[in-house]
Amino acid sequence: MQVPTTWRVTRLEELQSPEPRAITDGPFGSHLTSAHYSERGPRVVRLQNIGDGHFVDAKAHISESHFQSLRQHEVESGDLLVASLGDVLPRACLAPAWLGPAIVKADCIRVRLADNVDKRWVLYALQAPAVRRWADKHRHGVGRPRLGLKVIRDIPIPLPPLQEQQRIVAILEDHLSRLEAASALEQQASARLVNYQRAALSSVIERPERRQSPLGVFVNRIEAGRSFGGSSGPAGIDQWGIIKVSAMTWGRFKADENKAVPTNLVDPRYEIHSGDLLVSRANTTSYVGASVLVDDVRPRLLLSDKSLRLVPAEPVSAQWLQLALSSPSARAQISAKATGTKDSMRNISQSSLLSIMVPHIDERDQAADIAQVTEYMQASKQLQSGLVTARRRQAALRQALLTAAFSGRLVGRRADMDSVKKLADAAT
Repeated sequence: MQVPTTWRVTRLEELQSPEPRAITDGPFGSHLTSAHYSERGPRVVRLQNIGDGHFVDAKAHISESHFQSLRQHEVESGDLLVASLGDVLPRACLAPAWLGPAIVKADCIRVRLADNVDKRWVLYALQAPAVRRWADKHRHGVGRPRLGLKVIRDIPIPLPPLQEQQRIVAILEDHLSRLEAASALEQQASARLVNYQRAALSSVIERPERRQSPLGVFVNRIEAGRSFGGSSGPAGIDQWGIIKVSAMTWGRFKADENKAVPTNLVDPRYEIHSGDLLVSRANTTSYVGASVLVDDVRPRLLLSDKSLRLVPAEPVSAQWLQLALSSPSARAQISAKATGTKDSMRNISQSSLLSIMVPHIDERDQAADIAQVTEYMQASKQLQSGLVTARRRQAALRQALLTAAFSGRLVGRRADMDSVKKLADAAT
């Protein structure tokens, strides 16, 4: 890690407060389980609370008496909170002032920093590309990447004098605020584009003069997938894989969202083929019953127990059926018929899915619908492409800003951004 001569590279552990247990993990095992949670009381900081640079207000509470027994894991305002598990490591945030009494849970590391270091400097350092690369080399675990407590203590932090930390953080946050404003505009535009696509689909598919019939009228049969074992990494090109729920969630089939399964467990009858119409049997409230039409697909990819393959009756078009299932009316019916006590995983039965009402139209009208929806979607594709480009550019500029800040190249001159843009261009 290259830093200016007036800086040094230290370990995160060396920046902790001198008090005992300034760096601590949450309680393990039976000391804190979901059975201890209550409707109110002191907060429990869990992995889902630790966003990448920001605190996520997902609430969990314990009783005051149980909190008192776990005070050695207490969180105070301004403490650094580091997640030891996740795809992005080290992921960290600062405990907000409004949090109130709280403790960390297992796999959440609380770091109480010394007064002679700027907390924001350390937080941004954990997001810097050089530190992330270091973490990638030191993490372990296949299904769930992890940084152990010892590794987290050893994370390298570039460290200039305190006054220089504060000066660079002020410059960095000024630039980042502009990027965040641009990101907010991009998110607004993305939301409007989604609304446009939904309105276009509704205007074509959900015409009021059309007669409605149950989906079962248009389906010859449903083929349910099956479970093929526990979690593992993605399947190699020569391995068999089973699709995850995320392969069917986002409107198009994502073949790379899969996990490897042993060859001896494979049943080729569940292999996915080009042209298949798939439906997610289980997902969140927003995405349960999400459908995708498979285009090109790698070989040796299997249906999971959370996926259904719909085989349309002749002469129904699978492409039109997928559009009908994606229409706002069909999505609302599926969400209403889904069952389950948790919003994070709802289920739709085959009988409930076949009972939803869709337009009853002939082959010619189906083909006309496909052509019209395709025209609308092509018009939005260029806008979507521009938004994706803008999102990538924002991410590259953010990484370049952090690289410049933690290598001593962000000094507050007008030429700073020229250097940052060159770094961003080199990364894209």
